[in-house]
Amino acid sequence: MKKLFTTLSNIWKIQELKERILFTLLILVIYRFVCQVVLPGVDANLLGQNQKSGLLGLLDMFAGGAFSKVSIVALGVMPYISASIVVQLLGIAVPSFQKMQKEGESGRKKLNQITRYLTVAITIVQSVGYVKTQVPEEAILINHTLFYILSTFVLTAGTLFVMWLGEKITDKGIGNGTSLIIMVGIIARLPIALQQEVTSRAAGQGGGLIALVVEIVALFAVVMFTILIVQGVRKVPVQYAKKIVGNKQFGGVRQYIPLKVNAAGVMPIIFAQALMFIPAGLTGFFPSLQNSWLSAYSDYTSVTYSVTFAVLIIAFTFFYTAITVNPTQMSDDMKKNGGFIPGVKPGQATSSFIDDVISKITFPGAIFLAIIAILPSVAVKFGIASEFAHFYGGTSLLILVGVVLDTLQQVESYLLMRHYDGLMKTGRVTGRTGIPAAGSNAAL
Repeated sequence: MKKLFTTLSNIWKIQELKERILFTLLILVIYRFVCQVVLPGVDANLLGQNQKSGLLGLLDMFAGGAFSKVSIVALGVMPYISASIVVQLLGIAVPSFQKMQKEGESGRKKLNQITRYLTVAITIVQSVGYVKTQVPEEAILINHTLFYILSTFVLTAGTLFVMWLGEKITDKGIGNGTSLIIMVGIIARLPIALQQEVTSRAAGQGGGLIALVVEIVALFAVVMFTILIVQGVRKVPVQYAKKIVGNKQFGGVRQYIPLKVNAAGVMPIIFAQALMFIPAGLTGFFPSLQNSWLSAYSDYTSVTYSVTFAVLIIAFTFFYTAITVNPTQMSDDMKKNGGFIPGVKPGQATSSFIDDVISKITFPGAIFLAIIAILPSVAVKFGIASEFAHFYGGTSLLILVGVVLDTLQQVESYLLMRHYDGLMKTGRVTGRTGIPAAGSNAAL
């Protein structure tokens, strides 16, 4: 405990770090305040208990409840994330986008601008669908046509405002803004979910308070397991040739390439979840399909949904790792800098060796990622309320763990730069890149 207070005191002594933390907290408070503002032309009293369940409940969690409250920022940063993912994929497949990625700062600015324009287009499309399907007609106080047009403009402006808040946190705050906004939205639902779970257990439903204690212990174990997966690396030794220039020696040291067990981060779950939304969307637009085999995919707790979801995650983990980790480029860079892997010839042999290592560690990483993704549905099967079960795994837990580790890494770097002790007595906090956002290396 003394170590904790000493560390907090050291953080407060660094003026720049203190200002960044306070600025970040201020922006997050503004975001949570805006989440409570309902769309103009909507009677909030007629919305009732507009709680979402299933897949829409997941979207509502990422938006911090703004989705179900019909807020002016109901869509949150999800359109921005979708646009960022599209731009990233275009950077892999389209030569002109690859060229911009290699142009440094000027190329990054061009990609940021393209991402913003694409965000506007995606938000407009999603806004139209949102107001038509999620806003009850009896809650609309003005002309419906006027309301749809006005709401589209307001929701688009709301998403752009949230995107701007995220960029301000990244520039002047601590951590990645987009990821922090998503994390705050997820955490905002935790007290309500926990209160509901405590109330239901205290009422004697499903084992009472003993079952609640078991649930908390299980949640702690799942979080620890997730941290191990996020932090796990396979260190490949690299020896650099010794060079003597004048009286100075360069190189001649052994370093390591940290290959992550989960190099794809949260992206496979996001891609897989996007595909799993399709059957639910089809059954919503075509009621005649509700009694078909597609109906099994509308319930995220069903065995069919969980198995398909897990298979898609494993496939996307291999796919995303293959397009983001380039063994040939790593081998070429190593060769240019006079480095080699002991016992492996430079060039093609090194590239094949790295590719083989990546393949071996990606498979268990994909399996573990799939397990984490389907844990919420398993928790529901064990009698845990759906709202609280979302914190047992899936995208929400990976985002929470990743963002916290990434933010702590930045705080620790400030402490070490000022010659203070880090956040841990042994080892160092290592972060991870999360949801890709334009203009940043780590993002939600």
